[in-house]
Amino acid sequence: MKKIMALILTIVIMAVLLAGCGEGAGVKVINIPLTQEEYAFGVDKNQPELLEKVNEFIAKIQKDGTLDQIINNNYGNGEPVPITSAELDPTKDQLVVATNAAFEPFEYMKGDKYYGIDMEIAKLLADYLGKELVISNMDFDAVCLSVGQGKADIAMAGLTIREDRKEYVNFSNKYFDAAQMIIVKANDKRFDNCKTTEDVEAVLNSLPSTTKVGVQNGTTGQFYVEGDPDWGFPGYNVKVVGYKSGSLAVQDMLNGNIDFVVIDEAPAHRIAAAFNDMK
Repeated sequence: MKKIMALILTIVIMAVLLAGCGEGAGVKVINIPLTQEEYAFGVDKNQPELLEKVNEFIAKIQKDGTLDQIINNNYGNGEPVPITSAELDPTKDQLVVATNAAFEPFEYMKGDKYYGIDMEIAKLLADYLGKELVISNMDFDAVCLSVGQGKADIAMAGLTIREDRKEYVNFSNKYFDAAQMIIVKANDKRFDNCKTTEDVEAVLNSLPSTTKVGVQNGTTGQFYVEGDPDWGFPGYNVKVVGYKSGSLAVQDMLNGNIDFVVIDEAPAHRIAAAFNDMK
């Protein structure tokens, strides 16, 4: 009898697991932009000559097509280029870049190599300046502070231009336009009838206060959901749950601990594709 009960229990567990791997087990992006943002690099305020060179370099790669190629490498049908960081050495002429390598396709790691739009730009910028590249990987909300404290020369981390960050850095000219989007479970139909930003916001405003929304700490997604007067974001009456990366937030959503995730557009699509490929 015990063997029969054990067999029945095993069959039930397998059925549940298989159901979880079927339709609805993946994620989808609500492909409607919630914000309009501009990405730029945050330069050490004590190095005005570096800011001038960075803006000169941005203009160059925009004009000659290099920036488009880098974006295609990481957000199109091209091949991402692995970037190696040198060891920090004060005796050498180095460009120290502060980043948060958990924001694909702008910066991420495979093994000991860095990849992403910002990382490829960082390498070319270091070469343009005749310097050795050092990449300093840290939590996102420490990136601008690190530059402000003189621990790095420049922040390159999918940074949205914000007034509060100007306390620590001088922003370069923009190099990328971005927006926030929502990632939900594949079987979540709450936003299916939405056609415009206003439609999505209406749904967000109708959610109960017990709704849990995942964000990456220190990012525009967090400011958007919580509310930010500098941006004109009114915020929503929901519970915000912060994570070190968007991938961790999405994994926690799939585990049933939060309802959905708000994150930048390009990472949203990359994260969704990665999780759906694992189904």
